[in-house]
Amino acid sequence: MAKLVNTQGIIHHLEFYVSNLQETLTFWAWLFAELGYKKYQEWEKGQSWKLGNTYIGFLETEENYKEPAFHRKRTGLNHLAFTVSQEKLDAIKVKLVDQGIELLYEEQKITDAIFFEDPDRIKIELAAY
Repeated sequence: MAKLVNTQGIIHHLEFYVSNLQETLTFWAWLFAELGYKKYQEWEKGQSWKLGNTYIGFLETEENYKEPAFHRKRTGLNHLAFTVSQEKLDAIKVKLVDQGIELLYEEQKITDAIFFEDPDRIKIELAAY
């Protein structure tokens, strides 16, 4: 019989309001596929992806709430960090560059992590384990 794992305290889900849902979905879909997430839910103004017991969703921001725009240096979320193997990190880095997505902190010559932003400037970190 399988041993039950205590999941108390593990994040169940995260949901983000975004300024342009289609642009966000295009950006995140390939990245989530690379990280092993599967499309989980889809509704008129949102979509989510799931890995294990955790899902991440994006919803279209209502027009009257789009200003001021998100900025990771204001109070609130700074970034999302995901673990990946070093091989996966290197492969995703190539794909980001091929897509013209700017890598942050490149001048620091970090080899075990990469940093970049989504269309709403949510910073994403991929850290090799």
